[in-house]
Amino acid sequence: MPSFDLSILLSGPYQAMLLAGLRLSLTLLGATFVLALPLGTLIALARLSPFAPVRGLGSVFVESQRNVPLLAHLLFWYFGAPELLPDAARQWLYAHDVETIAAVVAITLYYAAFIAEDVRSGIRAVPTVQFEAARALGLPWLKSMRLVVLPQALRVAVPPLLSQTLNIWKDTSIATVIGTAELMYQAAKVESATFRSFEAFTFATVSYLAVSLLISVLASGYHHYFPPRAS
Repeated sequence: MPSFDLSILLSGPYQAMLLAGLRLSLTLLGATFVLALPLGTLIALARLSPFAPVRGLGSVFVESQRNVPLLAHLLFWYFGAPELLPDAARQWLYAHDVETIAAVVAITLYYAAFIAEDVRSGIRAVPTVQFEAARALGLPWLKSMRLVVLPQALRVAVPPLLSQTLNIWKDTSIATVIGTAELMYQAAKVESATFRSFEAFTFATVSYLAVSLLISVLASGYHHYFPPRAS
C-alpha cells in the first residue's frame, strides 16, 4: 500500500531544495511586480498620450504581449534573445543565471501589458474635471497626470492589480520549462531523486495555495477597508 511520508521533505537536502525553490518563486513574484508596475504605468500613459505615434507604440506593446502565450515569451527570451547579443554579453548572461534573468524579463514584460490596461482603466475612472482643472492651473499634460490623476487612478486600480499579483505568482511556475530553479523545478527534482511524487508535489501545491490565499486576503481586506466610492 502506498504511504505518505512527509518527513523526507522536512530535513536534509530535499528540504533545502524545496525551500530554495520557494524562495526563488517569491523572488520572481516580487521582482517582476516591482518592475512591471512602473513599466505598466508608463505604457498606460503612452496609450493615453495626445501624440498619435506614442499611443501607437503603447498599443503595439500591449497587443504584442497580451496576444502571445507567456510560454512563448519565456522561450524567446531564453533561447532567442541571447543570440542577438554580443559574445561578451552572452557569456556574462550564461555565467549569471540566465534562466532566472530570462524569466524575470519575460514575466515582467508580459504582465506590464496587463497592468497597463488596469492603470489605464483607473485613469479613465477619474473624473475628467480633475485633469481639466490641473490643466487650467497651468500644469503640463504629464505633470497633470503625475500629480493629480495618477494618485487617484492607482487607488482605483488596486483591486485589479492585486489580481494581477495573484496571476504572476501562479505563472512563476511556468519558468520551470527553461530550467529556472523555482518551486516546481525543485519539486520535480526531489520527485526524481526520491520517487515520492505525492509528497514533493503536495509541498508545491500547498505553497502555491498558501501564498495565493494570502494575496486573496489582502485583496479582500482592501475591499473591506477601502470600499469603492460612489460616483
